[in-house]
Amino acid sequence: GEGKAATISCEPVTGARDFYPDDMRVRNWLFGSFREVARSFSFQEYDAPVLESEELYKRKAGEEIVDQMYNFEDKGGFKVTLRPEMTPTLARMILGKTTERGDTKMLLPVKWFSIPQCWRFEATQRGRKREHYQWNMDIVGVPGISAEAECLAAITTFFGNLGITAKDVGIKVNSRKVMGGIMKAKGISDDQFASVCVIVDKLDKIGADAVVEEMVSKCAVPAGVARSIIDTMSARSIKELEDQCAGLSLGPDAQASVDELKSLFDMAKSYGYADYLIFDASVVRGLAYYTGVVFECFDRSGELRAICGGGRYDRLLSLYGAKTEIPCVGFGFGDCVIMELLELKGLVPPLDRRTDFLVAPFNQDMVGNAMHVAAALRASGASVDMQGEPKKKIGQTFDYANRIGADLIALVAPGEWDKGMVRVKNLRSENKDTNQKDIAIADLAKWRELKWE
Repeated sequence: GEGKAATISCEPVTGARDFYPDDMRVRNWLFGSFREVARSFSFQEYDAPVLESEELYKRKAGEEIVDQMYNFEDKGGFKVTLRPEMTPTLARMILGKTTERGDTKMLLPVKWFSIPQCWRFEATQRGRKREHYQWNMDIVGVPGISAEAECLAAITTFFGNLGITAKDVGIKVNSRKVMGGIMKAKGISDDQFASVCVIVDKLDKIGADAVVEEMVSKCAVPAGVARSIIDTMSARSIKELEDQCAGLSLGPDAQASVDELKSLFDMAKSYGYADYLIFDASVVRGLAYYTGVVFECFDRSGELRAICGGGRYDRLLSLYGAKTEIPCVGFGFGDCVIMELLELKGLVPPLDRRTDFLVAPFNQDMVGNAMHVAAALRASGASVDMQGEPKKKIGQTFDYANRIGADLIALVAPGEWDKGMVRVKNLRSENKDTNQKDIAIADLAKWRELKWE
């Protein structure tokens, strides 16, 4: 007997998404909003291959991201991975423009942005797929807190542009340097610090007891010390944090970082986004390379995952072989959670299919003339759907025009054509007496100037 033709699955691979045209309009609108903010802050766009060398992510701090790589050996025997995040790629590219002595060949500060697709092999759940797009903005070469202020200004400008207020979302801010000073005073070594941060970052997910247990078993931190670290993380104002630090010998670095946090909150007032910011000592972020201020954006209803996050990472380029530390600050802002929030708040505008013209030939003999009309209209900047196969009934043409969101129909018929004219009908006009005009073929480029009473 004849075997049935094999059917392929119509679903995308697990955890990934197809973007049909309706979805793509929404995605382009969102990315356009990202790009508009980046442009208004004078950032330049960059990109890189989605396939990266695996060694770029081989870090030792036990981060989830390293366990979640989509990595494999290619046919040439190279160990590669689909990028799980963009920051190491940025570091690699900046390093590629650095001299042997460690001087960058680029004008500093570098202000770059990108909207890469990132891949992580993990359990799929609400707001979290195996791939997502992530708006990244990074400032390289500014050691002072003004770089953090600029990144937070970009995030809050994006929210403001889309109608998301400080009542809807907040941004929790903390400093790893302050936390580092506190942990050092409590006996945590520099070697242990990054791993401890990665564990503490899970506080909301797994709870205090499990975090203490992991600190004890994975980092050999005494249980009492682990408990006192969690207590410190309950501070919800810089004043509370200072009270917790009283009596601890913090060291000049951590003390300076407390002052830095205060000036960041002052800058937020000057910029006009202080309402969005909250100090929260429990925010440490789950990536080992952060060194200073870290921040995470959340929705105030508490329903969604983190909307975006970032911070300062002055040592990442040194990890990759830079001779000197190059100061960097940046954030990643995924497309999934923000879309959930925008939909919940009813802030996604109607993005229906639209086109300027449907060009409809009266019969087969008029198809060539209709193509001439379509070409003239496209040359004038119009979007034009050319109906290559004439419909038998004019009603079918109008039905199709409505379905593609056409504003105007150019009817190319022998009667008008012989007089050097094309009939243009305005589908958006209610007035049956004034909604069509015969236009000279030579004047088609001026279609925008037509007056419809």
